[in-house]
Amino acid sequence: MNTRQKILVIDDDKSVLRTFTLILKKHDYDVDIAETGTEALEKAGARKYDAALIDVRLTDMDGTDLLPRLQKILPEAVKIIITGFPSLETGVKSLDAGADAYLVKPVKPEDLLVLIKEKIKSKKEAEKQ
Repeated sequence: MNTRQKILVIDDDKSVLRTFTLILKKHDYDVDIAETGTEALEKAGARKYDAALIDVRLTDMDGTDLLPRLQKILPEAVKIIITGFPSLETGVKSLDAGADAYLVKPVKPEDLLVLIKEKIKSKKEAEKQ
């Protein structure tokens, strides 16, 4: 049985997808990627994920609009919004829509890994209660 945690990385930048995939796989995560919000919704409907990393600016929709839709499909998954264009408005909208965290690019690999581990652990502990 595969017990590796599954992460969906959603970003329209192929270099970001490649980098995050390499970092996460190196640390024994099972990684799927989506380049659009539509693709992310299809994958989320077909498979359970422990976490989703969501870029704010996607080609077909805004990550903050994708977030509540993913929340309905994957309520137990950790959702982390990642943006290269931070703003107070986007941060507040993301957290109000159910994001577990908000990160600004460029993201340090060690910060990303620690955040994912902590958020998944705290979400699983909250589910047990």
